[in-house]
Amino acid sequence: MAKPEPIFSREIFRFFKDLSRHNKKTWMDANRHRYQESVVRPFRRLLEETAPAVLELDARFDTAARNGQNFSRINRDIRFAKDKTPYRPQMYLKYAVPFAGGETGELYAGISAKAVTAGFRVYSGSKYKNSTLAVFAYPRCLADAKWAAKQEKRLGRKYESYWYSAEKGEWKEQPGWPTTGQDWKRLRAWIVRVKMTPTAATRGTFAGELGRVFRDMYPLLQFTCLPD
Repeated sequence: MAKPEPIFSREIFRFFKDLSRHNKKTWMDANRHRYQESVVRPFRRLLEETAPAVLELDARFDTAARNGQNFSRINRDIRFAKDKTPYRPQMYLKYAVPFAGGETGELYAGISAKAVTAGFRVYSGSKYKNSTLAVFAYPRCLADAKWAAKQEKRLGRKYESYWYSAEKGEWKEQPGWPTTGQDWKRLRAWIVRVKMTPTAATRGTFAGELGRVFRDMYPLLQFTCLPD
């Protein structure tokens, strides 16, 4: 059996490294072809190769890439940001089940100049009461106080976990797993991820490796973000 062809090359890391150094529209315009060839096209192929495994987990996942919903934007909204550089030197593939109320969670894989990460993340956004963290996650964790501890036991050796609490109107990063009712009352974001080497993304097995990560992460998404 022929080995699967790698999706990404080392060029994606060189591109993001160069973008970090020359984060200006003139540079991006001159390197638009590099962006398309080393970032956009490979990420679209990654979507095609991982979507079947994601849909096996849950047919409700949005994998159609409408309006770029499965990918992060490289253009930065600088209107209210402290960082005024126009581009983000990274890209993310994202899978979420649509939620009409507000913010929901997603399975994701990201590549930047020096890092490759994959896992699960959920944010409450600016309207916590409308988010899945408030609608589903908090009441479920109160009803099943041991759920988070069980997930930590299942995943803690392979994956890094950290979360953000609401402290006097500000978010504060907290290490580890949110396990108590008080943790979940304050929780406004939660990330569980694995860090991979850049070499991992250039192997033909990368899509399969992501499929295994997404299978590990799906119970977190299901419990905190899905209606049933």
